[in-house]
Amino acid sequence: MTELHQMQCEACRVGAPQVTDEELATFIEEIPDWQPVVEENILKLQREFSFGNFVDAMAFSQQVGELAESFGHHPAILTEWGKTTVTWWTHKIQGLHKTDFIMAAKTDRLHQT
Repeated sequence: MTELHQMQCEACRVGAPQVTDEELATFIEEIPDWQPVVEENILKLQREFSFGNFVDAMAFSQQVGELAESFGHHPAILTEWGKTTVTWWTHKIQGLHKTDFIMAAKTDRLHQT
């Protein structure tokens, strides 16, 4: 199987299928630092990234924003002193799509570089 971070995102549309419980279990194995969370009755992927200061957290937030814009798929990004919290989900389907896992894996790669 191709690693998530190497996959291309699929365009999502209203009515696209959300991930199944089986897919969730499989995909989350590749991104173990991400947690499924429910906010406003919507299943999302969330991870907190730690940094030594606000400047580094803000720089990472900017990188995530640029990544998101390049794929046309946008997360919630919360930047605080020493941390950035990124939350992925697909707005059009009000839940998780395979694309969210791909973007989470790509976000992890950004943090590793």
